[in-house]
Amino acid sequence: MTAQVDTGLLSDLQRFGAADVSACFSCGTCTATCPLVTDDATFPRRMIRYAQVGLRDKLLSSKELWTCYACSECSETCPTQAEPSEFMAAARRYAIANYDRTGLARTMYTRPFVGTFIAVALAAFFALFMYAGHGPQSVGSLNIFGFIPEELIHNLGIGVMVLVFLAGLAGVATMAHGLGRAGGITWRSVAGGRPALRRSLGALWGALAVESLGQRRYRADCDTDAARLPWFRRRWFLHAGTMWGFLGLLAATILDYGLAVVGIKATGTPVPIWYPVRLLGTVSGLLLVYGASMLILQRFRAAERSVRHSTAADWTFLALVWITGVTGFAIEIALYLPSAPAWGYWLFLFHVAVAMELVLLAPFMKFAHAVYRPVALFFLALAQVRPGESSGAADA
Repeated sequence: MTAQVDTGLLSDLQRFGAADVSACFSCGTCTATCPLVTDDATFPRRMIRYAQVGLRDKLLSSKELWTCYACSECSETCPTQAEPSEFMAAARRYAIANYDRTGLARTMYTRPFVGTFIAVALAAFFALFMYAGHGPQSVGSLNIFGFIPEELIHNLGIGVMVLVFLAGLAGVATMAHGLGRAGGITWRSVAGGRPALRRSLGALWGALAVESLGQRRYRADCDTDAARLPWFRRRWFLHAGTMWGFLGLLAATILDYGLAVVGIKATGTPVPIWYPVRLLGTVSGLLLVYGASMLILQRFRAAERSVRHSTAADWTFLALVWITGVTGFAIEIALYLPSAPAWGYWLFLFHVAVAMELVLLAPFMKFAHAVYRPVALFFLALAQVRPGESSGAADA
């Protein structure tokens, strides 16, 4: 089938923050420099070439687009200063916008003023919606679920999660269809018999546990900060800590609700710090706030080449993450004070509204990487495992 050419692809990518890569003359320096390049993954040169000649479908169905960790080594060595690392980041934003059928991701990335207005409006909507059903403020201990009923938050949260799941599922389905067609991967090759299932499970383990959560190649091959920064200030740890913290808080919230359902502990009841669910939430919150704070500081300083071209959507996402984490800790402090502070009720309302917004916007902003990258890594690992090989090859 003949590939269709999109003559406006390069200019469209520039709206997502890409540099003018027309200066690139395909010398291959970026490919020679990149530590993640293999015989089957010659990037970022191939990605830039797709953009230059307008091969939109080829670009969107490239697994290699998501294996890049933005170490910026390619940009440091580019003889024409075409900024290939910046291009790769913009191409991922472009891909997120194209996987999303609602058009919200494109708006968030390409129309910063409108995107900021949407973010503020969503937070205001959630706050006003919950405030409409608020109860009295207790004078004694802080009764946050008496002020904003637990059932109201639960039902609203379920609605938000359903919307996020449907939006994420549609995006992943679009992405997987393109990756599978480009790589010649069919349902039969993924789940057609025991050998195929064994290969697929190995690829899934490598994509999720080894690479996405363990950050193996990020640490081993792309950690350009290793020679000058301690481990707790390196980019891989800041990104991983923010992701681990977010997922840990989500798990703690689900577990806390589960304990309430079975009657072990009422939601929002103060418990000792060593209580397992609270300990998980505390550690996860610390990771989230620390990671988000350091990432924000890096962007303010613009000391690293990889963060010198942050978009408004990137700032919005980090701000939402940081606010959610910090206000969550402030509420925990308020719960353990001897008397109920009035500000605790209003902070709780603000915290829940921002947290709801953060979850709702997750598939349309930076956190979408946490979904799309594992999918791409799964297809990449699956392509590297030949029939008859052990599933451990998928970890490569």
